[in-house]
Amino acid sequence: MLTFRITHEESGGRARVGVLTTARSEIATPAFMPVGSLGNVRSVDGEELLKMGYGLILNNAYHLYLRPGHKVVEELGGVHGFTAWPGAILTDSGGFQVFSLAKFCKISDEGVMFQSHIDGSSRFISPETSIEIQEALGADIIMAFDHVVALPSSLDQVREASKRTSLWARRCVSAKRRTDQSLFGIVQGGLDAGLRVESARDLVSVGFDGYAVGGLSVGEDKADMYGMLDVTVPELPSAKPRYLMGVGMPEDLVEGVARGIDMFDCVVPSRHGRTGWLFTSFGRVVIKQARYARDEQPIDPACRCPVCTRYTRAYLHHLFGVKEMLGARLNTIHNLWFFAKLMEEIRSAVRGGTFQEFRREFHRTYVVDRPADDGRSASQNTNGS
Repeated sequence: MLTFRITHEESGGRARVGVLTTARSEIATPAFMPVGSLGNVRSVDGEELLKMGYGLILNNAYHLYLRPGHKVVEELGGVHGFTAWPGAILTDSGGFQVFSLAKFCKISDEGVMFQSHIDGSSRFISPETSIEIQEALGADIIMAFDHVVALPSSLDQVREASKRTSLWARRCVSAKRRTDQSLFGIVQGGLDAGLRVESARDLVSVGFDGYAVGGLSVGEDKADMYGMLDVTVPELPSAKPRYLMGVGMPEDLVEGVARGIDMFDCVVPSRHGRTGWLFTSFGRVVIKQARYARDEQPIDPACRCPVCTRYTRAYLHHLFGVKEMLGARLNTIHNLWFFAKLMEEIRSAVRGGTFQEFRREFHRTYVVDRPADDGRSASQNTNGS
């Protein structure tokens, strides 16, 4: 089972550093989880992830339920044996995927009837089914099945989804049988502060091993997302891990930590790597742009990852242009190194009592809204390489 210990707390703020311990791994928090929806983080081997410092990754119950099937995974040793990943695994319940990917879905308090986005076959997932799937998969941390709505949605739609999420959370607790897995509840409530507080308090009254904030980063402005964290996080137990689901731009990690978040996941590093968007200490490099065709610099002169210490922007630009799979792999490795280093720097700043200085410097130097010009001054900047 999971244990969580806070080792450092920001004086006068909410940022904190802790240690999340599972049977397989000890994870320093705040932590970022790479996403391997189908069992693997695309184009990257587990040993490489370990070398980067990742001890916890995310798999997705919805995807593994459809292919190859949770019973198949169970027969082959669960997700750890099946994927040969020695670290810890968190499985998302599949709630978001059911509502976002299914060709058709019909929602009731009983559960969700939907058509597979793969073959159109009719499927049904209830809270009990979701727990059954996740117990068969055998992840270290499993998530309660929740009702996610797109934003914007009407207040009535958000209220209904939030109340159904609480109903389903109780049924997930009742359905859980394995004692070697930790179960997290998921706060919903859209962009309504009152519903967020109500959802959080209701889940806390049920009692979970950790608490996630869901239903954000689905189309709302960043200010609205941060505002919902401001009202939600104080309602969650300080002694339990707090997880912001599906949020992963670098600026959001910094701002999430500032509001007391301990765990993050997102497809951003790998998906953006495949599309040629590279994260650096000074902003982003869009490697497909013609300006990089003869650029002999590394992606980020301040970065010491295996890609930056060996390859030029010109070569990565060429690989992207000819659609060579090595290009997507190298881009992904660099991005994952960047995220691991950013989280390490955040933890160091919290431990050293300098997080607010780090936060200000990050926002001063990291260009969010446009590609950086060339990064030639990046060697002067040690922020988030």
